[in-house]
Amino acid sequence: MEITPLVWGITIAVTIAFFVYEFFAHVRKPHEPSIAESARWSAFYIGLALLFGVVIGFIPGWGWVYSGEYFAGYLTEKALSIDNLFVFLIVMAGFAVPKIYQQKVLMIGIVIALVMRGGFIAVGAALIENFSWIFYIFGALLLFLAYRQAFAHGDSDPANGKFMQFVRRHLPVSDEYNGDKLTVKKDGKRFVTPMLLVIVAIGFVDLIFAVDSIPAIYGLTNEAYIVFTANAFALMGLRQLYFLIGGLLERLVYLAQGLAVILAFIGIKLLFHALHVNELPFINGGEPLLWVPEIPIWLSLLFIAATIVVATVASLAKTRRDDAKALASGAPTTTPEQKKEHS
Repeated sequence: MEITPLVWGITIAVTIAFFVYEFFAHVRKPHEPSIAESARWSAFYIGLALLFGVVIGFIPGWGWVYSGEYFAGYLTEKALSIDNLFVFLIVMAGFAVPKIYQQKVLMIGIVIALVMRGGFIAVGAALIENFSWIFYIFGALLLFLAYRQAFAHGDSDPANGKFMQFVRRHLPVSDEYNGDKLTVKKDGKRFVTPMLLVIVAIGFVDLIFAVDSIPAIYGLTNEAYIVFTANAFALMGLRQLYFLIGGLLERLVYLAQGLAVILAFIGIKLLFHALHVNELPFINGGEPLLWVPEIPIWLSLLFIAATIVVATVASLAKTRRDDAKALASGAPTTTPEQKKEHS
């Protein structure tokens, strides 16, 4: 796949233009977007992402193999981004961010995520280009992350974790929001507002998620351009998706397990590939293990899509059963966050 500097330049410029438009058209003036507005823009960005994948298939020299890699990468990154939204929801609740300011926090968080992932993409591409053994490390990392995703999801509160405790100890923090300002002056002393703490927390969360997402997509493609565009399209429209499916996020109870299965599958795929191109002298004398199967991209695409569907359907079925049981017993079906919101 031949990507010229001009193509890279145009792609990055268009990506920046989309985010600049988002800020001035939707985020600059604080407001809570309606369901209709969120649905329209979510559909637009998802449609744009799918169209881009089809365009890749028709471009000479690129083709449908790379198109399949893009779609598999996009699905994986979108699923991981939705999991990212769940953590954003916890951060917003932990800091009690007013809804009219949540768009700004999300926008800044998404831009931070794209910048961090861009750095990880560049580093990952350089490592893969020069060190084939990096696939062993990526594969092992994904298997560890899959285990953590399945069994440690939701055990911590990012708003009150050790990192945020460290930040609070070293910065003078005011007790209340001052609009969407990051700092405020009181009695001649400058304080940071909770808004700045939220953005710091979101940035830290983005860093953690970048460690998950970049090795995962490099397990599906070696092309840095596909990795970048899949990540960019997955992050575009994430702000609108937050407001569109905010209530649904709490009902996706098996999302963590579904993502764990995806990460484990890609981890195994990476280890198979590492063995197939092996150069480590203490494994098979430094020779590739050609008998090890390479998992084709069409199988990866089908497996990822099927896992997302199964996790979603199973989650909604379970929450529906739980709601029915709660209704039958006279217990409330709303979550603590929903009760707090309505109070």
